[in-house]
Amino acid sequence: MDFQLPEELRMFKATLRKFVDSELIPIERQTITAEGEEVKPEFLGKLQLRAKDLGIWMMEVPEEHGGAGLSLFQRTVVTEELSRTIALPARGEGITGPSVRHILYTLTGELKERYLLPVLRGEKKVAFAQTEPDAGSDPGGMRTTAVRDGDHYVINGTKRFITGAHKASFMQLMAATDRSKGSRGGISCFLVDMDTPGVKLGTSYQTMMGDRPWEIVLDNVRVPVAQRIGEEGGGFKLAQKWLGAGRIKHGARALGVAERMLEMSTSYAKQRSTFGRPLADRQATQWKLADMYINLQAARLLVYKAAARLDNGEDAREDCYVCKYFADEMAFKAADECMQIHGGIALTTDLPIEKFWRQQRSYRITEGASEVMKMVIARHVLNTYG
Repeated sequence: MDFQLPEELRMFKATLRKFVDSELIPIERQTITAEGEEVKPEFLGKLQLRAKDLGIWMMEVPEEHGGAGLSLFQRTVVTEELSRTIALPARGEGITGPSVRHILYTLTGELKERYLLPVLRGEKKVAFAQTEPDAGSDPGGMRTTAVRDGDHYVINGTKRFITGAHKASFMQLMAATDRSKGSRGGISCFLVDMDTPGVKLGTSYQTMMGDRPWEIVLDNVRVPVAQRIGEEGGGFKLAQKWLGAGRIKHGARALGVAERMLEMSTSYAKQRSTFGRPLADRQATQWKLADMYINLQAARLLVYKAAARLDNGEDAREDCYVCKYFADEMAFKAADECMQIHGGIALTTDLPIEKFWRQQRSYRITEGASEVMKMVIARHVLNTYG
């Protein structure tokens, strides 16, 4: 087994690193809006042009739809490098163009014309609405219901923490069509226009990460049956196709964060002296750096393995759970240790450490809490071993 990146991909990775180091890190406290975690207009156009020059524009979009068509493994490398800076949003759209979840690529005919193509052209934005007040990591507990009424569904419920809802033209909505079946056949996916009667934006939450997700209230919202994606009850099964890729993206971002934290920690430890000696001479600091390095190397192997297996069409669900759990926990620990090594200056906004720390802390909860990842991994272990 070859653990080295192919030469072309190594060169690509080096180019991206140079871009981040020379063009993004120097402006990383200037590019993001104070609220909403979005790139400021005065930077967005220029950075999008650079993304096109670098070959990462619409990197997730297949070539047949006009995108770069990068493999998941290639996108993992891109995400890893871009995540070394806080110049770009940790959530939502950055500089690489629209991000389209796999489900939309299954659309055909009128739905494709109304929803997928306008998103790819930048004419519409889409939000993904699954999380609820009582159903976060457990979609089986979903209380938003879609009841069949002739050639429509009537949808009622509340979604919470929906990123980009205020700018979305429509949403991919998950709703229970049979609550007794939970996520195994009881959840369906719908395309719901945000201007549909009964759809209302509720509370906007300012989070510690810097983004501002929304609550969406649905009150007797009538949606045509034709706007259901796939079979009734098959929504969660459809979602599995992109959930794995999403967890690998978590892992890839964590690699970039941990790499930057290790770089900053090592540099500072060599420069900073206490009681007449550099921090780098202290065993307490050396062990922190060693642990950061070891865990980063282990996480990179886990993330790369999961991405490669999905690209090969293999069932890599357990690998995806493992890489999200391990990498997110690893990167938060790296940010925490980097903060400890830097001391008081790390608590200020003069350095990016505190923002990396806040963002990485959130990833241990969002899009699959660490405890849920371990629960699923344990279920796999009990079914496989012993």
